[in-house]
Amino acid sequence: MAKWIIEDLEEGLRFSYKLNKILASTQSKFQQVDVCDTVPFGKVLIIDGLIQSSELDEFIYHECLVHPAMLAHPNPKRVFIGGGGEGSTAREVLRHKSVEKCVMVDIDGDVVDFCKEHLLANKEAFKDPRLDLIIDDCKIQLEQAKEKFDVIIMDLDDPLEGGPCYWLYCKEFYEMCKEKLNPGGILVTQASGAGVKMYKAVLSPVLNTLKQVFPAARAYKEAVYSFADEWGFVIGHSDPSTASITPEEVDRRIAERITGSLQFLDGESYTGIFCLSKQMRSDLSAETRILSKDNPAVFLSHMEGVSQYTKDSDATESTDPKRGYK
Repeated sequence: MAKWIIEDLEEGLRFSYKLNKILASTQSKFQQVDVCDTVPFGKVLIIDGLIQSSELDEFIYHECLVHPAMLAHPNPKRVFIGGGGEGSTAREVLRHKSVEKCVMVDIDGDVVDFCKEHLLANKEAFKDPRLDLIIDDCKIQLEQAKEKFDVIIMDLDDPLEGGPCYWLYCKEFYEMCKEKLNPGGILVTQASGAGVKMYKAVLSPVLNTLKQVFPAARAYKEAVYSFADEWGFVIGHSDPSTASITPEEVDRRIAERITGSLQFLDGESYTGIFCLSKQMRSDLSAETRILSKDNPAVFLSHMEGVSQYTKDSDATESTDPKRGYK
């Protein structure tokens, strides 16, 4: 009988895809991790039953997360990554010839080791001598860092109630990050679902919060097929002059700075990810929430039973409203 992976995205909305084979599994201190071969997406990394990345389209998410910030900076030499255990974010950072050091901090060493073994597309990134991989809480490491960075990339879990990351989307954390940036430094964070129903939950208040910390902040998004939604990102600029570059300049910097060819991002697509709908622009402009420890953006947690491997249509019910990526 056919086996399916089923994710209940929200009440009344279910996402399912056909499973060929579970290739490898492990249970870390923090989470269940699987690598599976699926019919629509090829090889996928699944954590706690939710897709983190797929062979088909992970490059879209990771190129969008990394390169707009890296290309906006005039000469990024030192980069900090919070999270990103699978190694794809580090892979994209290390494609920049200017990078001298990339510090990647992930709390789950078991996941990192598992991804090293089973996601071979990132094996060269993990071997790169410029990568300083630390297994720890990224907040602690960033607070204690004596060096400063040109770009900080937050590739974190969504702000899940009871989880470790919800207050890493708060003003206090972003203020600390700004202190750890060199002059002209840039911060970028993933900001959860950005489709018509989800962008007000995290993307909108994160953008408004970063506007309180940085002199310039922008939101952007792109559809990620395996995530079953558009995905959002927010970028904060210490120097407002870096907040916008022309498509021609994007193409020139890609050609000069990046090793190999990007699959998704070029000058035209860079312009496209910042083109938001009329309704979305209006809602983002009207946003008044400022996220703090006392007023965070959190998804309610209903993790028990979420996203099961099932035969035919025997699904386990779940009402978890978050995708849990990264």
